[in-house]
Amino acid sequence: MCPDDHKRIVMNQIDSIVSRIMGLHPKRIDLSLDRVQRLLGALGHPERKLPPVIHVAGTNGKGSTIAFLRGILEAAGRSVHTYTSPHLVRFNERFRIGARGEGHLVSDDELAATLQECERANAGEPITVFELTTAAGLSIFARHPADVLLLEVGLGGRLDATNVIDKPLASIITRVSVDHTDFLGDSLGKIAGEKAGILKHGVPAIVASQHRDVLAVIERQAGKLVVPLKIAGEDWTATEERGRLVYQDETGLLDLPAPKLYGRHQFENAGLAIATLRTVKPFAIPVAALVTPGPAMIVQTPGLPVARA
Repeated sequence: MCPDDHKRIVMNQIDSIVSRIMGLHPKRIDLSLDRVQRLLGALGHPERKLPPVIHVAGTNGKGSTIAFLRGILEAAGRSVHTYTSPHLVRFNERFRIGARGEGHLVSDDELAATLQECERANAGEPITVFELTTAAGLSIFARHPADVLLLEVGLGGRLDATNVIDKPLASIITRVSVDHTDFLGDSLGKIAGEKAGILKHGVPAIVASQHRDVLAVIERQAGKLVVPLKIAGEDWTATEERGRLVYQDETGLLDLPAPKLYGRHQFENAGLAIATLRTVKPFAIPVAALVTPGPAMIVQTPGLPVARA
């Protein structure tokens, strides 16, 4: 069998598995962690065997912020898993496995085998496609060593299938606006409450600039959980000045090239990534180079910290 024929067969298997999972979708869409926690238990709790996790929620900018984080970390020589959704062309795009230099998408064979494993473990119980694919992703990432996992929320945060990590390295909340009101609530405050549901006791949270109603909810939840907050406009800033990114926080100012991703909002998304890595301090990376070519702005700065698995 030629490689192209094998690839087509495996891709058909993946499509077939996803189609079967869609048939198990609960009759009523209710956001809950019960189904994914049951499945993870049947799989031996892969969520407890992961590298350090940076959990990313919000309405706008999650994907860009993760792209900046991955670019910075990979440029610094770290191996970075990423879990994002939705995919553009291939289902594999949701699962990127970290490796020194640059990671790679999960192979067709490993993805098909892991989806089949999760389907068997689920044993025909009601589950959503996102819940099962999240369990598959966590299983894949648990099998591959890496320095960090960048984990993107699918919907909301509090009851999202990704919200099964007891102690992430950091939580990020990108810009919050009105979205999915049928599930998250009909006001900015209610939606913010769902996004803030990813905050964990004592785990630092880095927050993009927000509407005052959103920020009030995040600060209230952070206060209950003793969460150290780093808030755009208060603890750090990232602005465009003369076509460059100027980032500043209590440790100093960085004058950097503009992000390669297009749009003024990308300056704040890039700043959010830098603020996160300057907040998380288990390991410092003493590098002097500012820019390395890559798919997004890739910044290395002296003392940029990052966790090591």
